[in-house]
Amino acid sequence: MYRRLQILVELVARVLAIAGGAVLLCIIVLTCVSIAGRALVTFDLGVGPIRGIYDMTEIGMAAAIFAFLPWAQFTEAHARVDLFQPMMPRTMDRVLDLLFNLAMLVVAAVGTWRLYLGMQDKLSFGETTLIAQIPVWQGYAASLVGAAGFILVAAFCVLRSGRRIAGLPD
Repeated sequence: MYRRLQILVELVARVLAIAGGAVLLCIIVLTCVSIAGRALVTFDLGVGPIRGIYDMTEIGMAAAIFAFLPWAQFTEAHARVDLFQPMMPRTMDRVLDLLFNLAMLVVAAVGTWRLYLGMQDKLSFGETTLIAQIPVWQGYAASLVGAAGFILVAAFCVLRSGRRIAGLPD
């Protein structure tokens, strides 16, 4: 049962990270096209800059960052200070990992909850971006996908840490 859960959670984290990478690649392409279009305007070539590129970049970056969080949590790749880790007993190190994962689960849950409330606020007021007039709630909704994955992965990491303390295999 645990192994199946691990495979599922890893798949979710991986798919979200790949989707975040795809979003970043799209932002890169759009930015390059916009810059090239802006540079070619003086020669009367090209389509000119992409209208609202800043808005699209802002929304895309937020969605990509949230999409990467589950993978960083699953692979235990968050920034850590392991200055005293070599001197600690193994059990103490595992207990600290459990506490860290519990804290990350709380952060994921509270962050997702607040992101959801923010999306509801933007949706109810009909707020749009300044230039492209993209509804702001859509950026929140795109970020919520990664945030929900972050909760799932963080909860799994708490379970994984608990199993490590109990001496069970990963």
